[in-house]
Amino acid sequence: MHIILELPQIKRKKHTRPSKCPYCKGAVFQRWGMVSRQIKDTKVRTVNVPRYKCTSCQRTFREYPQGVSPAQQSERLMKLCVIMWSLGLSHRSVALILSAFGLSLSHMSAWRDLQQAGGAIRQKLMWKPARVVGVDGAWMKGKGIMVAVDLGNGELLALAEVDEKEKGAVKTWLKVLKQKHKIGAIVTDDLATYKEIADELELGHQVCQFHVRRWVGIALKKLVKELPGEWLHVIPIIHEMINDLPVNGGKMLYELWKEMPGRTTEPEEKRTPLEKLRDIVLRLSRDWGRYIEFYSDPGIPWTNNRSEQIIGRLKSRAKRVRGYKTCQGMQMGSLVASQFWT
Repeated sequence: MHIILELPQIKRKKHTRPSKCPYCKGAVFQRWGMVSRQIKDTKVRTVNVPRYKCTSCQRTFREYPQGVSPAQQSERLMKLCVIMWSLGLSHRSVALILSAFGLSLSHMSAWRDLQQAGGAIRQKLMWKPARVVGVDGAWMKGKGIMVAVDLGNGELLALAEVDEKEKGAVKTWLKVLKQKHKIGAIVTDDLATYKEIADELELGHQVCQFHVRRWVGIALKKLVKELPGEWLHVIPIIHEMINDLPVNGGKMLYELWKEMPGRTTEPEEKRTPLEKLRDIVLRLSRDWGRYIEFYSDPGIPWTNNRSEQIIGRLKSRAKRVRGYKTCQGMQMGSLVASQFWT
């Protein structure tokens, strides 16, 4: 993981005239004085701001140099506050560190810098197209959260306080995201609700191969000690198919399922090891198309690693970074931090 630290450059004066009036779009101006303005910055303390009068609408306006705005802080100082917060400092700590360099800044000003940066990123992503999106859920600080990640570039698209086991809430959330970002396919774990939602919203669906191989491996490992000897040969067949992922794997598994004896226990009774194996084969056969969706579209990854990484980073940062107490704080912090961490 690398940290990207790029700070805006600050100019003391602007050497070019404005091209148009910000009010009427006029193109002819009169110079209307020069203001020496004090700003808060790590290097520059004073900048020259020219003032102009539009000959069309007779209104005056200021033309600020690069990296300077009507705000008292420079763009460089604003971004520096956000970077320090992203590295784990509280807003009060940010203000304290800046005071050592002779900069007086309240912790609320540092907080507003973060809100402004996060709001700008969120506005930029609001209608951004994302053809393939990774969706995953987690449990953090006693509440369920869901993340949606653009798998084209790894950017976090959305974060919501939704329990992934609540199908209705997840479907409503995904439906809005599909409309806003023109989503065509999702990559998820093997939870049954995701399969139903993908079908109902008419989305392509790739199930993360890491999750499939993990649950299948655990299930078969338990059964290998309990199965009748004449059915042990099915275990390596399933392992081989999961590793190779043949296109006709669903049909092959279905034929294998038909060769196995039917269920002999009652629905309320505990299943035998052979019945458990039979159910695994049927489940894999039924969902095989979701395991190989990436064959039909090179833009679909076969795992959901990007989403897993963002959730892992969220959990890690929630333990040591201030502001992650609410879902909004998590989203704002994650959006901002994603601009500096790769």
